[in-house]
This record gives sequence, structure tokens and C-alpha cells, in this order.
Amino acid sequence: MSNTNNSAKAQDSRNSRKGTEEDAEENVAENRRAKPMEVLRNARTQLAELTGMDAENVSSFEQTEDGWSLEIEVLELSRVPDTMSLMASYQVELDPEGQLTGYRRVRRYERGRADAQRQGGR
Repeated sequence: MSNTNNSAKAQDSRNSRKGTEEDAEENVAENRRAKPMEVLRNARTQLAELTGMDAENVSSFEQTEDGWSLEIEVLELSRVPDTMSLMASYQVELDPEGQLTGYRRVRRYERGRADAQRQGGR
């Protein structure tokens, strides 16, 4: 009978340690999730390294289930005057730790051109 009790206590002890280890792993994963400003900086740097173009600003930024999603404005071709420089918007996806997992160009435009405004209902 005492062997059975000792075995049960040992099993409970192992389960308790396993639960604690799982809790610790969850805390590490939460702490590993990058902070928003780190994500912004890293995204700009990584995109610039991959494309060879200057990332000028971040025009949209959101946390998703899979990590982060940003839209970054990039200088594609410098011209004189500067208002004629060719710009592009890139959609950039990052994992929860802030590492770039993919990007794509979604728009090209001249720096001096504003987005076309929609006329109500037409």
C-alpha cells in the first residue's frame, strides 16, 4: 500500500513540475514577442536590406494573429525635383518576434501626387 502511495506522490510531483515548466515556457514566449517600436524599426531595416531601397515611413501598422502587418513607404527612384521621385508602398508581414516573413509592393506613385479622392457615390 505504501508503494502505491509513494508512486502516486511521485507522479503528482512530476505533473506539478511539468505544469510549472509549461507555464515558464508560456512566459518566455510572451516575453519574446517583440514590442511595437522594435517591430517598426526592424521592419524598416529588414525591408531596406532586402530591397536595397530606403524605407521612409510606416503608413499602417497592426498586430495580427500571426504576428504583425505593416505598410511601409519606400523611395524607389530619386528624381529632381524631389516631388517627382518615385515612391512605393510595400505590405510587410512579420512573425510575432518581429522577423520579416514576406513583403509585396502594393502601389507606386510620384512623391508629389496625392491619392485620388472619391466623389460621393459615383
